[in-house]
Amino acid sequence: MSSAYNKLHRPKIMFSTQSIVLVNLGWGALALLYFLLFSARIPGPDGMERRADWYVIGTNIFEAIAYLSAGVLCLRNWRSPQIVSGRNVWLAIGIGMLFYFLGGIFFGYTEIVLKEEPIVSLGDVFFVITYLLLGIGMILAVASRRLNLETWQWMIVLAIGAFGSTLAWLVSHKAQEIVQAQIPTWVETIAPMLSLFYMVSDVLLLITATTLLLAFWGGKVSLSWRMIAIAAFSLYIADMWFQYATNWIPNYQSGEILEVFWVWSGVLFGMGAVLEYDASLNRSRRPIGRKRA
Repeated sequence: MSSAYNKLHRPKIMFSTQSIVLVNLGWGALALLYFLLFSARIPGPDGMERRADWYVIGTNIFEAIAYLSAGVLCLRNWRSPQIVSGRNVWLAIGIGMLFYFLGGIFFGYTEIVLKEEPIVSLGDVFFVITYLLLGIGMILAVASRRLNLETWQWMIVLAIGAFGSTLAWLVSHKAQEIVQAQIPTWVETIAPMLSLFYMVSDVLLLITATTLLLAFWGGKVSLSWRMIAIAAFSLYIADMWFQYATNWIPNYQSGEILEVFWVWSGVLFGMGAVLEYDASLNRSRRPIGRKRA
């Protein structure tokens, strides 16, 4: 009976939890090495120093695979009836990861294939939806917990929110001044609104991630939500760098080292998903069958 049950209910996954975590860690480490070793600029035909196209393509591949795998792992959690944090949480986050994957594809196509500055691109439609879905998923996760934070913990949340808001304001204070004369009128109109949306979304995600980190600390699935919180922090760092670079650095070309945080964010979302899947699976296992006398 026990043997038959184990064969029937053995998890049908290609890799174990440990293997998936190691693959994600390896992908994040490879991405860092790639950014460090090959991000140097080289002189172009016009005399301006630019990064090689193959390098920019590589950064897009690292990012795309990270978010695609994170989306698949999050949707696996959604399909599991045993998941601890709620299936709707992972459905929202999983679809958000897939939308971010698609947004990155369109962003890279605009920059690499069309040779245009992706100040505003079709990818932004997917990025906006991603932030909305991430916000919904993380708010649902917070709502599923009884928030019984101490005063000092609320002070940490407020301090991080204030710091995040101040930094976002500083890096975007000169928004679009450098490129204003070189872009179409419709882009001039939409770009500031998108910039404001991303800033507000990043700060709200930062606050929610901090709250999640404190709310889940020490719980049965605390490790998975620590990964999710750090993933949100990584997304904030990468976004703030990109806001700073596009607003303050003339003729900025993507591929700087801090953009590796985008890859790490996808990697960490995936790791959080697989750790929660494993914790939920172990929690739901119960011995069945009658004991022999």
